[in-house]
This record gives sequence, structure tokens and C-alpha cells, in this order.
Amino acid sequence: MNTHEAKRVLETALICASQALSIADLRRLFDDTVAAETVRALLDELRLDWEGRGVELSQLSQGWRFQSRPEMRPFLDRLYPEKPQKYSRAVLETLAIIAYRQPVTRGDIEEIRGVVVNTQIIRQLEERGWIEAIGHREAPGRPALLATTRQFLDDLGLQSLDQLPPLGERGDVPQGFDGLQQRLPELDVPGGAEASGRVDADGAAASAPDAEPGTQPDSDPGAAPGTATPDNPSTGTA
Repeated sequence: MNTHEAKRVLETALICASQALSIADLRRLFDDTVAAETVRALLDELRLDWEGRGVELSQLSQGWRFQSRPEMRPFLDRLYPEKPQKYSRAVLETLAIIAYRQPVTRGDIEEIRGVVVNTQIIRQLEERGWIEAIGHREAPGRPALLATTRQFLDDLGLQSLDQLPPLGERGDVPQGFDGLQQRLPELDVPGGAEASGRVDADGAAASAPDAEPGTQPDSDPGAAPGTATPDNPSTGTA
């Protein structure tokens, strides 16, 4: 098989794939007769071939995939006007803390946010495939150590944690919430929600007194109406 034909095979497989494909996956297209280095070189050529188009070939943490370019999103939204999934600020602040400080325990998160973390928030992030327990801290109770997953990176369109949006000048982890919100536009979180995570049924900020650290739990289960649930999972980045 010549180079042109091999590129056609790779291009077709990537366009038709429902998820990112690794080099090992792509080598199986050729019954493992094509070396990994050759596949990578062909992928780089394909990426150049698609430059200047509305779709790009991107390398993510779990492999390669075709996806629409960010500047195409406003036009695609007109074709698919479904309302985006909505997560509370409490959920994304918790996610930001795990992403920037991992591995962390629930106690670490509560110390930073100043509120007790609702168990449903952790469960929701786990069900979404964004976080997982990678071990336990050698401390009383052996609390689980939480970290982000490769799926989290893929949904942000990143290869590694080094590419996370930078924190603010003060380096406050909750400020990373805004950067994550920009990288995950399908998580349309109301900007006015307070850090305590209190939101009303419509996702707007609810008035509540400031909580003492470690005493006030997040009042919402982690998501406003329309949020993905085990019976209605949200989709990753297109």
C-alpha cells in the first residue's frame, strides 16, 4: 500500500470514529504491518492537509480525532440549537480544584472552598468520567485521592494537564473555574453563582449567608435542571 492510499485509510477511519483513536488502534487498520512512526508521520501530513478548513485533526490524551474548529461553533449552534448542559458553579469549582491541585482529598477541597462538599458533586464528576480515585492518603480514615482522567483532557481538547488554562495572578484555584468554563462551553454555568455553590432551581444565585469553613454543605446536588445524569449522560466535545 502506498503512502497516498494509507492516508486515505487513516482519514476515513478517523472521520467515521465516534471517539479518539490511538496509534495502536490505527495500526490495526493495516494489520500492524505499518510502523508506529510511519502512522505518526502520516497523521502529521493529514493535519497539514486539513489546515485552513472548518475541521481539524487534533491529538488528544487518548489519541487522534477530527473535530470542528472553535471559530465554527457559533455557526454550528444555529444548526443544533439545543440548550447546553448546565452545571452549578459548585461543581466546576470542585473540578477546578481537583484539576489544578491533584491529587486531592475531599478534605482538601473543603479547606479551599470553605464548604462541605456534597457527595453528589463528587459522584456526578465521576459519572461524567472526569475524575477518579487513584489511591488513598496515609491518614486517619485513609481518604481517597482524587485526580482527573484522560476523558477530562479529551473533553477539553488537551493532550496534558500542562495545557490547562492558567490561573489568575493570585493563583487562586477557584479562579480556574472561568478558564475551565471557556474550554468546556457546553457547561453553560450562570456567572453569578456564589462560591458557596448555592443555586436556585433555575441555576441563578440564591441569597445565603456566608458559611464558616467546613460547616455549610453545598445546598444543590451539583447541577441545575438539564444536567447530565446516569440516565441522561452529556456528550463530550464534538
